[in-house]
Amino acid sequence: MTDTQILRFLLALAFVVVLARVAGRVARRLGQPDVIGEMAVGILVGPTLLNGRVADLLFPVTVRPYLTAVANLGLVVFMFVVGLELDRRTVREVGRATVGAAVGSTLVPLGLGALLGLYLAPRHAAGHQTGFVLFMAVATSVTAFPVLARIIGDRGMGGTLLGTVALSTAAICDVVAWTLLAAVQAMVGDATAWQVALTVPYVAAMLLVVGPLLRRSRLADALAARSPSALAVVLIGLLLSAAATQALGLHFIFGAFLFGLVMPRGEAGRARATLLDGVQLSTVLLLPAYFVLVGLKVNLAETSMADLLDFGLILVTAVVAKFGGAFLGARLQGLPTRTSALLAVLMNTRGLTELVALGVGLSMGVLDRDLYGLMVVMALVTTAMTGPALKLMGADRPDPALARRSPDPARPEVGDGPGEVRTFT
Repeated sequence: MTDTQILRFLLALAFVVVLARVAGRVARRLGQPDVIGEMAVGILVGPTLLNGRVADLLFPVTVRPYLTAVANLGLVVFMFVVGLELDRRTVREVGRATVGAAVGSTLVPLGLGALLGLYLAPRHAAGHQTGFVLFMAVATSVTAFPVLARIIGDRGMGGTLLGTVALSTAAICDVVAWTLLAAVQAMVGDATAWQVALTVPYVAAMLLVVGPLLRRSRLADALAARSPSALAVVLIGLLLSAAATQALGLHFIFGAFLFGLVMPRGEAGRARATLLDGVQLSTVLLLPAYFVLVGLKVNLAETSMADLLDFGLILVTAVVAKFGGAFLGARLQGLPTRTSALLAVLMNTRGLTELVALGVGLSMGVLDRDLYGLMVVMALVTTAMTGPALKLMGADRPDPALARRSPDPARPEVGDGPGEVRTFT
C-alpha cells in the first residue's frame, strides 16, 4: 500500500464506523434493530445514490480490496457467533412444537423458492440453471437467528414459550440452510471431486472429535476466567477451520460456522459470554464494512418496471412461504392460532444472515447483480416488517405463550436482565 492508499483506507474505515453508528441510532429511534439502518445506509452509499459519486468519494476503488479483507474477517467472526449461539440444548428443549414449526418454515420456503427460481432463471440465472434454482430455494428459507434473538430480547420475550420456540426453530432452519447452501456450492463450484469427498469426514471430525475434545478440555473455564491465551486458541482454531473449508472448495463462512457450533459454552454460558465480549470489535468495525461492500454491488437507480414486478413476486413469495410454513407447522403441533401467527412473523426476520447467503451466491456466479440487488432489498424489507407486524398483532397484549417460564439457573435466557447473552445483528 502506498502512503495515499493507507490514508484513504483509514479515512474509509472511519466513514464506515460513523455511517454505521448514525444509521443504527436512526433505526433504533424508529423501533428497528441496528442492522436495519446499517443495511439501508450500505445501499445508499453505493451506486444507487447520485450515480455512485458518494461511493467514489468515500470509498475509492483503490481501497476497496482492503475493505473487502476487513469485511471478510468480519464475516468469519459473525458466522462463528452464529454457530456459537445455536445451543443444541435449546433446539431439544421444546420438542414437537419446534419440530413442526421448523419443518414448515423450511420445507414450504424451499418448495416455493424453487418455483420462484424456475420462473426467474431465464432472466437472472448467471450460469448453472439447476444451481440457481436450488440457491433461490435456500435463499427463500433463511431466517436470521442473531437478529431474531436481538428482537426477542428487546421485546422481553426471552424465557417465554414463544421466544424459546422461535429461537429453537430459527436454529434448526439456520443449520439446514447453511448445509444446503454448502451442497449447492459443492455442486456448482470449482471444487474437485476429492475436495468435495473430504468435506464429509472434515465435518464428522469437527462434530465427533474436535467438539468433544474442546468440551473435555479446560478451555471453557479459561474463557470464563477471561484468559487471553484461551481467546488466542479460539481465534487460531476459528481461522484454521475457515481456511480448511476454503481449501475444500467451500466458502470460508462454513468453517467459521462449524467451529462456533462445536465450541463449548461453559457453565451457565460464561465462556460464550466472554467470547461475545471479545469479538465486539467485529460489530463496530468489521461487519459495517461488509454492509458498505453489499451496497457497492447494488444499483437500484437502474431498476426497471420488470425488475419491480420481479421484486414484488420475490417479496410476496418470501413472506408467504415463511409465514405460511411456520404457521401451519406450529398449528399442526397444537400451538394456539395467535401464538402460531406471532411465531410465523418472527420467522420472516432475515437480516445479515440473508446478505451473507446472497454474497455466497453472487461469488458462486449463480445469480446476476440485478437479482442480487432485489434480494438484498427483500432481506431489508422482511426484517424491517417484523417489529411493526408484531405490534399490529398485539404482541404486547397478555398471552400465556408470552408469560415467562420457570428460569433454569444453569442457562441464562436471551435478553433476560443484566446477565443477558448479547447477540450480533
